[in-house]
Amino acid sequence: MARLPKRQDHTGVEPYWELTFDADGDVDTAQRAELLSGTERARVTDLLVFAHGWNNDKKGARSLYRRFFAPCQRLAAPEVRLGYVGVLWPAIRFPDEPIPDFEPSAAPAAPVPPGGPVLDAATRQALDRAFPDHGPTLDRLAELLAERSDVPSRLYEFGRHVRELVSLRETSPARHLGEDTGAGEPAMLTDDAVQVCEILAAARADTGQPELLGAPRKRVWNGAHELLRQGTYYAMKRRAGAVGQLGLGPAIGLLAADAPRIRVHLIGHSFGARLVAYALRGMPADVRTVKSVTLLQGAFSHYAFADRLPHDRSRGGALRGVQRRIDGPLVSCYSRHDDALGRLYPLASKLAGDSTSFLNLWERWGAVGYHGIRAVEGTKRIKLGERLPAKGCVSVDSASVVRRGGPPAGAHSDVCHEELARAVFAAGRIAMA
Repeated sequence: MARLPKRQDHTGVEPYWELTFDADGDVDTAQRAELLSGTERARVTDLLVFAHGWNNDKKGARSLYRRFFAPCQRLAAPEVRLGYVGVLWPAIRFPDEPIPDFEPSAAPAAPVPPGGPVLDAATRQALDRAFPDHGPTLDRLAELLAERSDVPSRLYEFGRHVRELVSLRETSPARHLGEDTGAGEPAMLTDDAVQVCEILAAARADTGQPELLGAPRKRVWNGAHELLRQGTYYAMKRRAGAVGQLGLGPAIGLLAADAPRIRVHLIGHSFGARLVAYALRGMPADVRTVKSVTLLQGAFSHYAFADRLPHDRSRGGALRGVQRRIDGPLVSCYSRHDDALGRLYPLASKLAGDSTSFLNLWERWGAVGYHGIRAVEGTKRIKLGERLPAKGCVSVDSASVVRRGGPPAGAHSDVCHEELARAVFAAGRIAMA
């Protein structure tokens, strides 16, 4: 096999390529050209394409890829010639969240100041990278968090600046790629800011963090800090859809045109799962090169693939029918131990959706990484290690291995297991017999 110098340096596997996308889904064209020519030179038969979730630097993403890809070569059938792609896109992880790509003990949470969360230097740096050219807005958000005023108008100002931070221009192609079961301006960013902050503070307290159980003034500003986190969360969710549909999907189309015999296997963690799912929607209509898609703790709606929403039969999920673009199965690995998806995701999604009742919150706004795929006829539900069907949607209960980690992300970060890599190989029919 043709050697590609230094292709293995970042992850320890070879041949390895990276595809870097900006916030609008525009790809690094030189990297894309390297991938297109390199797969042919290396005579790759099967290409594993992995998209990270909320990392905020390349080092973290590459660590995830290195750990997940480590057992892959020995799992492959003898006739399979693997290639590896790491997708890099501008996501953000708040520094007080565990790093999804390291053992929990290697990722201590940032200490919370005695007065409550502030916009510390590390968080500010991460926000600067994720939202360039918004320096004055971030300055004012930092001032308001430090001030923690009792005056309600300060909270309303805070909410207005969060909205400014995450808003897109009217002509942005990513503007309508933030919702999985609906459309419109997120209620989280338009409802009464004081009430939203109070709700978010209560939700954070419910995760067992003692610093969130203080006096009313402290609690509401804890909620304001969470509003900033959830506002950026919504922006990253929207960005994942844009990178997938406008960037990765067309790139797969070009690969299929250049090397039609290559079998592509898409893998995504957290928001990266949303990214690879939206890539299916962005591929040219005649492309059949994707042979499997594996979603690891996907941070998007469990109704995203539904033809009809149970709570609104006039609408379907934003990704309805995309499983038919795969020449193989769409696999969602989920775990009941994932508190990040089981508690905070439904609340954030509700606040980013509409202003209806909070009744049935977890059923209506649940995540595919917590419940599996819902409301898609014919979806199979199996346990990790059981035989995967050759086609259609499959929900795989992965709670037997996805269970570790500390608050607030918990088991959400626990995806680097050989059992999950085996699921990818079984889905793609490339495993050693």
